[in-house]
Amino acid sequence: MTIVVATLAIIGFAQATGPNKVLQLAKVGGEGGSDYILADSEGRRLYIPRGGPARTSVYDLDSLKLVGEIANAGGHGAAVDPKSGHGFVSGNPVTMFDTKTMAIIKTVQVEGNPDGILFDPYNQRVWVYSHRAPNATILDAKDGSIVGTLDLGGAPEQAVTDGNGRMWVDLEDKDQIAAVDTKALKVTATYGLDGKGGGPGGLAFDPKNHILFASCHTPATMVILNADTGKVIDALPIGAGTDGATFNPNTMEAFSTNGQAGNVTIIKEESATKFSVEQNLPTMPGAKTLTLDSKTNHILSMASERAPAPPPPPDAPKDAPKGGGRGRGGASVPGSFTIIVVGSK
Repeated sequence: MTIVVATLAIIGFAQATGPNKVLQLAKVGGEGGSDYILADSEGRRLYIPRGGPARTSVYDLDSLKLVGEIANAGGHGAAVDPKSGHGFVSGNPVTMFDTKTMAIIKTVQVEGNPDGILFDPYNQRVWVYSHRAPNATILDAKDGSIVGTLDLGGAPEQAVTDGNGRMWVDLEDKDQIAAVDTKALKVTATYGLDGKGGGPGGLAFDPKNHILFASCHTPATMVILNADTGKVIDALPIGAGTDGATFNPNTMEAFSTNGQAGNVTIIKEESATKFSVEQNLPTMPGAKTLTLDSKTNHILSMASERAPAPPPPPDAPKDAPKGGGRGRGGASVPGSFTIIVVGSK
C-alpha cells in the first residue's frame, strides 16, 4: 500500500502556538470506519480495527507502513499483552491473535456489546467494556478464558489502570468515574464530576501524582480529579466532540482529541494542583480517539476526509450540532483514511 505523507505547507494546516505540532499525516487509505487506535510501543506496531470488511489493520509504528491485516477481526479497539504475545480485538466475538504472526488463535463469545478494551499488566487480564450489561468482561490474556464479568453501574467509555490492582472507568451516561479493584473484580467507589462536565468520553491518568483527566462532552471540559479521593481539582475547556484522552508522563501533558472541533487540546500539569490549557492544535475533523507511543512521545490519531455534512432536517433544533456529535460530518471520502502524528519533535 502506498502511503502519502502530506507536509503542513501542502495541506495548509495552521499550527496553533505551543510546543506541539502535527509532525506527519500518513494517508493510508482503505475502506471502512474505525473507533479506537492502539500503539504497541514495545512491539512497534500500530493496531486499527476497521469495518467494511471487518479486519484489523496493523502498521509499523515507525514507518506507518502496512505490515498486514487480521481478516475477520473487526471491532472497536485492540489490546496487547507484551508478555504472552497475545492481542485482542473487541468485537463480538472477541478475537484473540498472535502479535508476531498476526494469526488468529481463537474467538471468544461474550455478552453485551463490546466497545472499548484495555490490557491490565497487574494480572495479565484484558478488560472488554460494553454499554450493555455486563459492562465489563474480563479475559485471561494467557489463554483467552473468561475470568468473570462486572457491573460498573453505567456505560463505560475509556478506562485507565495503575498496573497495581486499581482501575478507573468513565461512565458516560452517569457523568461519573468508577474506581475498581481489579483483583477482587469489585467497584470500590464512584466519583461524581460536581457538575463541571458531563458525558465523559475520554479518561487519562497521571501515575506519579494519581490524577485523573476526564474529557467531557457537555460542556466540552477536561475535569481533573484526585484518583484516590475523587475530589475535583480543576476543570478546563477543551474542543467539542471528545472521545479519547491520554497522559504523557514524560512531558506531564494530558491530551484530548476533539473530533467535532478537529483539534487536540493539550493540558499542562504544572504541579499536582496547577493545570493550564497549553495548546489547541488543529488536526482533522473526525479525529476523536488517540494513543500514545511512549518511546517517541508521539500522539497518534486518525480520521478520514469528509464530504460536507447534509443539512439538518427542517424540524431540527437550532442548536443541534452540525456534522455529528463527534465530528463525523458527511460521507467519508474514499481512500482518504489518514493517520495523524502529533509531537514536539
